[in-house]
Amino acid sequence: MTDNSIEKAVFVGMIKENDDERKVTEYLEELKFLAETAGTAGDRKFVQKMDKPDKSTYIGSGKLKEIQEYCENNGISYVIFDDELSGTQQRNIEKIITSCQIIDRTNLILEIFAQRAKSSYAKMQVELAKYQYMLPRLTGMWTHLERQRGGRGTRGGMGETQIEADKRIVKERITRLKDQLKKVDRQMSTQRGNRGSLVRISLVGYTNVGKSTIMNLLAKSDVFAENKLFATLDTTVRKVVIGNVPFLLSDTVGFIRKLPTQLIEAFKSTLDEVREADILMHVVDISHPDFEEQIRVVENTLKEIGANNKPVYMIFNKTDSYKYEEYDEFSLEPKNKENRTLEELKNSWIAKEKTPCIFISAKEKTGMEKMKSDIYKMVAEIHAGRYPFNNFLW
Repeated sequence: MTDNSIEKAVFVGMIKENDDERKVTEYLEELKFLAETAGTAGDRKFVQKMDKPDKSTYIGSGKLKEIQEYCENNGISYVIFDDELSGTQQRNIEKIITSCQIIDRTNLILEIFAQRAKSSYAKMQVELAKYQYMLPRLTGMWTHLERQRGGRGTRGGMGETQIEADKRIVKERITRLKDQLKKVDRQMSTQRGNRGSLVRISLVGYTNVGKSTIMNLLAKSDVFAENKLFATLDTTVRKVVIGNVPFLLSDTVGFIRKLPTQLIEAFKSTLDEVREADILMHVVDISHPDFEEQIRVVENTLKEIGANNKPVYMIFNKTDSYKYEEYDEFSLEPKNKENRTLEELKNSWIAKEKTPCIFISAKEKTGMEKMKSDIYKMVAEIHAGRYPFNNFLW
């Protein structure tokens, strides 16, 4: 998906029993954004209502034939499914949709991570995740594995023996990568230990919520930031001083709905910055229609990596992009979240959350002074506990 020519993709989702149809549409919009991040143009969305996914073909064969016909007539290169496909499902789908490549959400995210990885450490993590994804799907991947081997000899048959040989090759590669990553992890752990007792704050949040922009404003640094998913993979740590209080601020990979388990496992060591932080600054895109679900995704991921017991400072970013629909005061329908003004949202979150929060626009630099003041107080309190006789902070 990195060719110079822009190729087109269609997207496939499913509305299962009790699913919200609007949410499924938004999920496919996110899938389209992922594809565009990978360098592919989004085209059409296909949705089928089913009680549950078909074990053999995920969706019905009739819908697959409809997709095949559309792809053939419209020059489509990729059909991207919003769920992870089993090896059996993928192979059966490929027998019906023969004119383009079949990709699932997990494979697409792995491709983006592979494109975004800059350091050798990030590249190893992504490679490990890709091999872990590949292992249970080896049947039918002969051409791909032949490229991986780099010409170690010719194939004999394509029977069970060869599949087992391929599995051995992949397992050996996984073992080597894990060993290499362990060595780097030990070095990184030593580096973290050498930082002393400075207070540590880690930026967390859904991907593309503006964490790197906030990092740049606070640290006066030049961390790469753009309006694309997973702009940051490598953890960045900067020393920041607000007033007379120093602390370390880290920015790492953003989270996303259905983040592949292989990536969570591969990046666990990178996320040590999050686990070892004293405070988490949870950045939220308040302009996103499903920001509350994104909050839950981040909270669940933090729980999964063992970092859900930290003090959290909620930062609702992108207030400059927030939009709402005017509420008809004569309507008998109750207000929904689309009808809430920004001021109403602020009041509701401040009232119901024990977690301290602030509403800002990093792009417009509004609310930054209040945010810095809040951070100063939180860091100074921890600092005073560690250095009780150091009164210069107060």
